[in-house]
Amino acid sequence: MRTRITIAAVTATLAVALVGCSSDETGDDAAKATPSVTESEVTPEQSASAAASVGIPPEPTGADREVLLRALAAANADTVKYEDKAIDAARNQCSAVDSDKAAYLAAQRFTYKDVTTTEAQGRQINAALKGLGFCEV
Repeated sequence: MRTRITIAAVTATLAVALVGCSSDETGDDAAKATPSVTESEVTPEQSASAAASVGIPPEPTGADREVLLRALAAANADTVKYEDKAIDAARNQCSAVDSDKAAYLAAQRFTYKDVTTTEAQGRQINAALKGLGFCEV
């Protein structure tokens, strides 16, 4: 008999606690008051500023794009097989071009689909990015 009363008391206490947790209005109000930012609310200028703050240059266009692609191809001709991927990888590599693992990271970033880049080629890519001044933002 005593066990039944204890189980009933514990069950009742849990039920009250759960109801109390689910009706916490301060949590609901706080969630409603916090605006969410969607991608459509971020302007291109804000996006470019955020990228520049971490060392990622803007996407090159026209002649600058062609010069970059030629420099990457000189290090590893296959890297420019997928031009857009090569450009994205080059932009992202700028955030690590001066790190201790720059060659390794370049090899990782420029290896995609059926393209493989070695660390030696990664060193050449880093040298090309520096030589062009591409990573200066």
